[in-house]
Amino acid sequence: MERRLRELMPGTAGPFALVKEAMEYSLFAPGKRIRPILCLAASEACGGDPEAALTFGCALEMIHTYTLIHDDLPAMDNDDLRRGRPSNHVVYGEDQALLAGCGLLTMAYEVMAGAGQTGLVDPAVATRIIAETSQAIGWAGTMGGQSLDMIFTKRGDATLEELELMEFAKTARLLITAIRNGALSAGADANTLAKLTVFGEKIGLAFQVADDLLDVTADEGKLGKPVGSDARQGKTTYADRLGLEGARELLAKLLHDALAAIGDLDAKAEALRAIARFIVERTY
Repeated sequence: MERRLRELMPGTAGPFALVKEAMEYSLFAPGKRIRPILCLAASEACGGDPEAALTFGCALEMIHTYTLIHDDLPAMDNDDLRRGRPSNHVVYGEDQALLAGCGLLTMAYEVMAGAGQTGLVDPAVATRIIAETSQAIGWAGTMGGQSLDMIFTKRGDATLEELELMEFAKTARLLITAIRNGALSAGADANTLAKLTVFGEKIGLAFQVADDLLDVTADEGKLGKPVGSDARQGKTTYADRLGLEGARELLAKLLHDALAAIGDLDAKAEALRAIARFIVERTY
């Protein structure tokens, strides 16, 4: 993934060097690369070409990084630490951070479209992946989830049902898309795609529940971002709504359901199973 990300970034920037530098500052910061790895693992589970999955996975990492840059801005979560170092706007200012996020988002579409133009995948497959990705990150997806997050934070409370809706849109949908993009690039049949989608729904929610727990219990040095920021900002979380033990019980159930969804897939899906366990058991 790191190699392909480097290959996809332009070599020279000329007069646009500053915004490119800001883009690369966040894109190449140490990260878990969960979304591109999920894309690659889903393709592997379906017997696909890893080169196509690498490309679509890297596009998703660009999109994910854009959301992190914007989430950290003072107008959003106002966090000064991300992936173990100062947030983008702390280093480059709010103006360049905004542009760096937008630059990564638009570049992701260039990368996805290019996969169809160059014959890496069938153009119709690339078009479907672009359409599904757009829906997942748009006004009723990641962006909509962030909007709800701002609304609920200002309101000072959220019901469990509102929390589930917000986190499904903000976090789970991009993880589901990572899995579906990998499967689609591999030519998965409808039945396999449906199973992988359920798997993605379960681990997408599990990822956020684990994040909520880590915000309370993790070591900040390992986590790479401020611990306790949810409480300071008055956010409603699963740890807050269910308590630590209740959140851990939900995590265990989500892992069970995720593994059950792909239980009849063969050994090629073992990487997906391992990632699901990592998401639930991680300490950072």
